[in-house]
Amino acid sequence: MITSMTGYGRGEAESEGVAVSVELRSLNGRFLDVVARLPRSLALRENDIKEIVRKATLRGKINLIVTIQRGETGEAALRFDPMAAKAYLKLLNGLRKTLHLKQTVRIEHLLQFSEIFQPQELENADETEWKVAQVALEKAIGELTAMRRKEGSQLEADLRKRLDLLSSMVDRIEELSKQQIPRERTRLQERVAQLVENGPIDPGRLELEISLLADKLDVTEECVRFRSHVKFFHQAIASDEAAGRKLNFLIQEMNREVNTMGSKSNDSEIAHQVVHAKEELEKVREQLQNVE
Repeated sequence: MITSMTGYGRGEAESEGVAVSVELRSLNGRFLDVVARLPRSLALRENDIKEIVRKATLRGKINLIVTIQRGETGEAALRFDPMAAKAYLKLLNGLRKTLHLKQTVRIEHLLQFSEIFQPQELENADETEWKVAQVALEKAIGELTAMRRKEGSQLEADLRKRLDLLSSMVDRIEELSKQQIPRERTRLQERVAQLVENGPIDPGRLELEISLLADKLDVTEECVRFRSHVKFFHQAIASDEAAGRKLNFLIQEMNREVNTMGSKSNDSEIAHQVVHAKEELEKVREQLQNVE
């Protein structure tokens, strides 16, 4: 079963007056890229958090946001930094004197500097937050994974439908190619007959030219390889392993075979089928950009 790279997950957990909320948003990405926005108290846990996410996902750009609330008001306990307040007061008074301002420095001026108030360091706060954050993170990952798998199942159904359509197109191309060979052989014989009027033709050379023409027009080999790629494509979709890169490779090989089929034929109906097949392959390729 394939998994989509886009999805959303949210997890919440609460313990000992600490409430943690985690949001995960996943987008398409060639590789795995986890971007975390964390509160200051969890900054040192960034690598641990990213490692937990990496164990659950293989590809995609994942944006992670963690928010923490403490107590019933949801506000962190704060402490006053008198040294910072005095330093800013001194700077503002110096600025006032330099600019010859009569206005005195008031408390609201000092409140503009957030460094004056710092989060209160509570006993065992970091460890408690980390434990609660892990629970919330696991919940968010579970929700994200479920959404990615659900979308992946929809992608799988669409891909299988398009593969069936492509297989029918290739069957038609092969049938038209087999019908084309006798026509081209007859046409070559008619041209040779016209040349015979001007002199003898080597029968061996004629047989060689007909054989070369048949080989040039025959797309059996390409059709066999295309069906082989389709078989492996279905197997990769059904596998439990991440298949995005393998599926992209297979679709490139299918496109290569279809291009060869088109170059081997000068029949308008075959050319028409080839164009439609390439259009369908492009739609499949676009869908695969979202597969993990």
